[in-house]
Amino acid sequence: MLTRDCERLEAAVRDAGALALSLFRTELKSWVKGASSPVSEADIAANELLRERLEQASPNYGWLSEESTDELARLDRERVWIVDPIDGTRSFLAGREDWCVSAALIERGAPVIGVVFAPVSKECFVAVKGRGATLNGTPVTATTGRTLEAPRLAGPKPLIERLLSPGHDAVPHPRIGSLALRLCRVAEGRIDAAFAGGASKDWDLAAADLIVHEAGGRMTSLAGEPLVYNLRDVTHGILVAAGHDRHTHIVEHFRNRPLP
Repeated sequence: MLTRDCERLEAAVRDAGALALSLFRTELKSWVKGASSPVSEADIAANELLRERLEQASPNYGWLSEESTDELARLDRERVWIVDPIDGTRSFLAGREDWCVSAALIERGAPVIGVVFAPVSKECFVAVKGRGATLNGTPVTATTGRTLEAPRLAGPKPLIERLLSPGHDAVPHPRIGSLALRLCRVAEGRIDAAFAGGASKDWDLAAADLIVHEAGGRMTSLAGEPLVYNLRDVTHGILVAAGHDRHTHIVEHFRNRPLP
């Protein structure tokens, strides 16, 4: 079943990415939802494509998406699709390339399939629980060791400054607009560790979470607690992703030097 669902999810994500790419750098209607979250016609179109394709093939699965009204019936479903049709909408609308389509299948609160597709660079990360993670079909692995160097760290600068030893300049890796893509850079070993500031949502994290874990890394809260998905509240606090040993070192560091 996982193989079939993975093939179905990857195909849908790639098609949603192609649709979004066809609208990239064109004149689009956009607006702000909530306090400051941008959304555009492209987000809605990609969301509709994903929902139609995935719900048609798996009507018994639940659904949670950034661009859909939350239907709490998902809480009673064993398996739930969790989708961000365009992660990094600000980058998308600004004409930058660091955005992606991110989607996962959750089973009893944990991701079992994750797909993150960056259409501009044609990078497709895929993971299935217990089967490893790949980038365009080639296995990827998070970096090993415990060393911390600022240019190999990504995320909010205050977190990186607190992590480094005195005298080290906190010059983080260039900002990556998509949180899912930032986390996948850890999985492929391009960066050593990445942080997510507070208030990230299930749809920002679920697919990349599995990809990081299947690449030999870990992604948890700063206290080392694993994430649970498809709860009533889908908001998460500050998170860290890194290779296994480096992740342990970072969690220990913040345990000894907790945030104010």
